Amino acid sequence: MTAKRKPSEVLADSRRRDSREKRAKVLAVVDAMAARGDAVTFAAVAKAAGVSNWLVYAEGVREHIEVARKKQEGQPRRQAQAGRSASAASLATDLELSKQQVTALRAERDQLKAALQRQLGQQLDQVGAADLVARVDELTRQHAELTAERDILQRQKVELGERLAEAEDDLAAARSSLRRMIRSENSESTS
Repeated sequence: MTAKRKPSEVLADSRRRDSREKRAKVLAVVDAMAARGDAVTFAAVAKAAGVSNWLVYAEGVREHIEVARKKQEGQPRRQAQAGRSASAASLATDLELSKQQVTALRAERDQLKAALQRQLGQQLDQVGAADLVARVDELTRQHAELTAERDILQRQKVELGERLAEAEDDLAAARSSLRRMIRSENSESTS
């Protein structure tokens, strides 16, 4: 004959079982999203699994999501995810802005080139041919280094922009979770 359980024990067992089921559901959703190639984010997982945002940040679940996100970092993202592809008007605007920027950069390049030619002309008058060849080689090397550095900085800017967008998503999810938790605590304390 089994001993009669207290209501608190029954409630605790029920909560543990519910927690295990929700965690299993979250892990299954993460695996399914990764298999489909969907972007795995904390907010997207919480929404797809139908659980609160704080659960996806809980120990044991968070690590699973982070592993899936790291696996996706090296893979190209799908363009046609809902609401993520650019509209024709947006692309046309981007193209027009790019054309204007290219025109401005070309004008700036031409101005700099003319200034450099004037400066080199003055130096030609003052420096011998051997010194000039060495100086041109040095300037060519510096140009190559600066171009490579510029390209690296542009790539870093793009990467930082993506990381910022992810951090903003995570922050929004954390804030939402905190609001729910505070509301829950307030409603429990008033009850």
